[in-house]
Amino acid sequence: MYLITNGIIITEEALLEGYDLFVFEDRIAKIVRQGEFIPDANTEIIDACGGYIAPGLIDIHSDYIEHMTAPRPTSLIDFRLSLRETEKELIAHGITTMYHSLSIFKSVDYKYRPIREPENVRKLVDLIDQTHHSKHLVRHRFHARFEIDNLDEIESLKTYIMEEKVHLLSFMDHTPGQGQYRDLELYKKTIRGYDNVSDENVELIIANHQSKQKMTVDAIREIAEMAKARNIAIASHDDDSVEKLDLVQSFGTTISEFPITLDIARKAKEKGLFTIAGAPNVILGGSHSGNLSAAEAVNDGSIDILCSDYYPAAMLHAVFQLASQYEKGLVEMFKLVTLNPARAVNMDGLIGSIREGKKADLLIIERLEPDDFPVITAVMVDGKLIQKTNYRI
Repeated sequence: MYLITNGIIITEEALLEGYDLFVFEDRIAKIVRQGEFIPDANTEIIDACGGYIAPGLIDIHSDYIEHMTAPRPTSLIDFRLSLRETEKELIAHGITTMYHSLSIFKSVDYKYRPIREPENVRKLVDLIDQTHHSKHLVRHRFHARFEIDNLDEIESLKTYIMEEKVHLLSFMDHTPGQGQYRDLELYKKTIRGYDNVSDENVELIIANHQSKQKMTVDAIREIAEMAKARNIAIASHDDDSVEKLDLVQSFGTTISEFPITLDIARKAKEKGLFTIAGAPNVILGGSHSGNLSAAEAVNDGSIDILCSDYYPAAMLHAVFQLASQYEKGLVEMFKLVTLNPARAVNMDGLIGSIREGKKADLLIIERLEPDDFPVITAVMVDGKLIQKTNYRI
């Protein structure tokens, strides 16, 4: 049992000052005015030192595990070691629920990633599943990112779904000339950055990708129906037109990941889709692909969710940067990384906000002088105190 006191509680509705939070077993048991709850000898008191008491962060799109497992093109670190070390980092960044975004991706011509070989994806998927039955730090989930030209792995995806190892499914199309790579000149520049690819080979790569056979809409719809029957949320990726939004909604998509422009983000919202942008986009001041500005879209009200994408530290800092840059309330900004992603993946009944009866996934966040730098000083998952950090002078 824990009593967290002397903090500012970030609830779904407001910042609560002068209140205590009582944790019993794995749940938030009570939120009461300071002094109303008298702890007994079995209750550990945690002093928030005037900091914020926030829900644990929920990251529904991040390929960071791929980097931790394969930090170099020819280096594969032991997968179990990688997963264990990754969750230590995630806890330090306040991420208590992670949807590891593994790409079920056909090999590309310019950047070989051994971690994306089918046998390696299977190993990671199985390890993520095993964490549910063994000691672990964060809540691990599998986000299956399926590239629609990877016809060879359709049956593998179906198997993962039937084995109940998939918790979020997205369909991707990285064909140059549309989506993320609608600007072919930018795409060519990106490719030339890998292994000094010649102009001639760049053109061959583009032609090869543009001529690949892709899944039919009926094939996508079949797999989407399998996912929906198991309450698995479905996402589209790099939406770049109203026609694509209409298409993806027709097979049950409820999430639009990384809409390419502000106008498309607005249209996705109008259609009732959850919209996602990357938190690194916020702290970098724009997209590394020259697409949507996440900060501008959040300020516009057309982005619901921020994910870490490839940089876990970005989530916390993006929240505070947006609150300061646009004078947005912290309550609403924290929803971008807590309650909104929980709603998008149908987990908001258990996690995503500080409410009596919900899981006790909690953070204590202090601000360091002289620049009010936000730091996480305590992390709790399922009512267990996982980490405490003490900053010193």
